[in-house]
Amino acid sequence: MNYQLDDIDKKILDFLVENTRMPFTEIAKQMDVSAGTIHVRVKKMEDAGIILGSSLNIDYSKLDYNFTAFIGILLTKSNHTQEVLKQLALIPNVVEASVTSGKYNIFCKMKAKNTEDAKKIIYQIDDIQDVMRTESMISMEEYISDKNRLINAVSI
Repeated sequence: MNYQLDDIDKKILDFLVENTRMPFTEIAKQMDVSAGTIHVRVKKMEDAGIILGSSLNIDYSKLDYNFTAFIGILLTKSNHTQEVLKQLALIPNVVEASVTSGKYNIFCKMKAKNTEDAKKIIYQIDDIQDVMRTESMISMEEYISDKNRLINAVSI
């Protein structure tokens, strides 16, 4: 059974999406409910798997990681996908990886300092056993990067 959000849950999520570090007491004050209510509601949403902890957004460009690319990975055999994913997880510059249908078995996102750094990372990916070939697409501009933006459109 799915957890059903109500107006109070939705408002709590709106506050937490805006600022994951906002104290429950401050949310309660702004919503005119008790802090206990907020705590209980958040706990129920955590137990239901709707809230998966809190996250920190890092601006990698401030750390000189200005190069973003997407890498399509074609494997020798699709039954080697899990092993290749384990190897990708060992490369810290690979910040996202998805198993996909279509042209590629895996599609990932990487961050690098520059083209030379990116080339080294792509060669690392190419060297993984069972990677037949890769195709790189350079990101010219990241326009939307917000994993929580859908919650604003979720109807209750």
